[in-house]
Amino acid sequence: MILFYVPEVSGELVVFPEEEARHCVQVLRRGVGDEVVWTDGKGRFFRGRLVETGKKRALARVEQQWADPLMRPFSLHVAIAPTKNIDRYEWFLEKATEIGIEAVTPIICQRSERKRVRLDRLERVLVAAMKQSFRGVLPRLHEPVRFDAFVRQHLPEGAQRMIATCQPLPERHLLDAWTPGTDLVVLIGPEGDFSPEEQELAHAAGFGPVQLGRARLRTETAGVLTAAAVALNGRQPRGDEVME
Repeated sequence: MILFYVPEVSGELVVFPEEEARHCVQVLRRGVGDEVVWTDGKGRFFRGRLVETGKKRALARVEQQWADPLMRPFSLHVAIAPTKNIDRYEWFLEKATEIGIEAVTPIICQRSERKRVRLDRLERVLVAAMKQSFRGVLPRLHEPVRFDAFVRQHLPEGAQRMIATCQPLPERHLLDAWTPGTDLVVLIGPEGDFSPEEQELAHAAGFGPVQLGRARLRTETAGVLTAAAVALNGRQPRGDEVME
């Protein structure tokens, strides 16, 4: 089944974005009367039929709507430094979206080798991964921000704050520190890890130091491992709740 992404859904008739319409009509050869399924990226799925098509236009009538059974009662926000090789960062975004993540913030650290990212390109990676994995929630991609600014900003009340470091290696593992089912914000640094000054700043802001294991991980691997650990230990839907 092909999943389309239509961020704005209101009323009975829905207009597909130009890129999604082109893929639907020109690439997949869908026509009037054909059934289509889409998500708004906010946790809702829709099923309907095309009532009008063109080269860059697709208009569908909503026939059914349901909530994403994979939506979680908590959120995982990973603030992670962009990697020098942007392909590795995009790989993290793709896999984390497939596994489950609600928000990502690129953080610029003292040891960051990459200080700029193209948000439009990263957003496309997130959308593609959401559609491929048939998820109904598009992770929120925040603007890049300096590390010191991020740790000082207001975060959701009740969210646990953690900083994953390896120099020195903290005693507590992420899963020993996290209370499953609660909102979680995790800081993951660049290839050279966080500086001692950044670690002190994070601790002062309430971010507890945790480890992800004794192996020294690449930045993107640490990000994926965080998403996987939380997904496996958080509250998840039963298998029979997931749409086939």
